[in-house]
Amino acid sequence: MQSWADRLGVFDVETTGVNVDAVRIVSAHVGVLDADGRLAVRHDWLVDPGVEIPPQAQAVHGISTERAKREGMPAASAVGQIVETLARLFEDGVAVTAYNAPYDFTVLDREAARYGIAGLDGPRPVIDPLVIDRQVDKYRRGKRTLQVTCEHYGVALDNAHDASSDAAAAGRLAQELARRFPQLVVPATQLHDDQVAWSRAQAEDFEAYMRRVKDPSFRAAVGWPVR
Repeated sequence: MQSWADRLGVFDVETTGVNVDAVRIVSAHVGVLDADGRLAVRHDWLVDPGVEIPPQAQAVHGISTERAKREGMPAASAVGQIVETLARLFEDGVAVTAYNAPYDFTVLDREAARYGIAGLDGPRPVIDPLVIDRQVDKYRRGKRTLQVTCEHYGVALDNAHDASSDAAAAGRLAQELARRFPQLVVPATQLHDDQVAWSRAQAEDFEAYMRRVKDPSFRAAVGWPVR
């Protein structure tokens, strides 16, 4: 059986902040990795978000408001192109990787709604190495950022917080997970459905922990790959 990892879409956005309902896209990448992890297809966007890029966000991805205004594509045009490019991959049956997928796909969903663009209708199949890693190695201590998780599995991540670098690294991480854990080599749609269940269980476990040790009223964010 051909693995979903043999031809794998990758997706990442860099934004103006962390609140998925309010942030704007500043840069984005959609690409396709071959079976050896080489970037065979790439699409990159630098976007004028139409708002000021806060200093905290600029410190993460290095894109200033001035540069975005000078070199960036109008946000509505960029969002439309990103949605269209991802839709073509899904229509072709290509799984798309995004690390912490609910962030990237929810931001894109909200941006599409903001500009009156028809968004992705239930993106599927999606591969999220964060959800998968939490499932196959539940009790590993420490952070699980993209950079830390790549280091753990021996996957190179150069130029972190660059959309193309992060997207490609997340895809190579997914491919490495498939090599190490044969139970992941199932049809991509089946793995997608598994991740829906895993993500919910992980959120419930986190919520129970937080209520037990910190805040009895804490509620974990749910919904995967879009919230």
